[in-house]
Amino acid sequence: MTATASAHPVVPSLFVSHGAPLFAVDAGETGPALTRWGQALRAQFPGLRGVVVMSPHWRARGVRVTTGAQPATWHDFGGFPSALYELQYPAPGAPALAQEVLDLLAAAGVAAQGDAQRPFDHGAWVPLMHLFPQADVPVVQLALPVGAGPAQVHSLGAALRPLAQQGVLLVGTGSMTHNLAEFMGGGDGEGAPDPYVQAFSRWVEDAVQRHDVPALLRYRELAPQARRAHPTDEHFLPLFFALGAAPQDWHTQYLSREVMYGMLAMDAFALQPVV
Repeated sequence: MTATASAHPVVPSLFVSHGAPLFAVDAGETGPALTRWGQALRAQFPGLRGVVVMSPHWRARGVRVTTGAQPATWHDFGGFPSALYELQYPAPGAPALAQEVLDLLAAAGVAAQGDAQRPFDHGAWVPLMHLFPQADVPVVQLALPVGAGPAQVHSLGAALRPLAQQGVLLVGTGSMTHNLAEFMGGGDGEGAPDPYVQAFSRWVEDAVQRHDVPALLRYRELAPQARRAHPTDEHFLPLFFALGAAPQDWHTQYLSREVMYGMLAMDAFALQPVV
């Protein structure tokens, strides 16, 4: 590591599969793995300034950024046990950090707007409950623009990469596989994962390990069973935010390869700077 790099250590970027809303209370193996990683991150970066997170559950026409000082916890789902609707994640917002996000996007030629009223959707607060259970790390949420493809989302992460040298964790949350029709069909969570889930997930892992961003950008053409894994792509796109925000040279630390309900891959990985 150079003297400059050691003076400004780089926070890794993170991709997290947030699964179904039940992940908030049915943490499986992935929840504890996120908690351990979050504890280690805070030990390494005691001055962690905040989190910038992209979730597929905020899709907006254009790029939008939360600027509120105390966003509410939004239970943006229905038909689940009542205990889920009682959960709160009272992490503070970060208006000053949000302005830094807006400024970096503007410098990259991206028109973006602040939103002072937007609450945290479950794609953001559910995984953050596991990462930072004390809810004491300030959070800014970035919308997934409607109509954006992998390359555009990757460029948003790249525009915000400088924040990683300033004590900010950049997170994409979605799902490694997300076939909602199969999930609603009623997996029982037992037995071996469906073979297509493993085929798709391990193809992605291999490409990430090899830094093969061009192949990942073409995942719908190249990855096995891509269209079954993601009939629509909104839950996969935040992975590209994490890739764009990653250090220019990274090594991949996998936190979870768990599969829930036989078809919901809960992969989570950090893109760590090479030192």
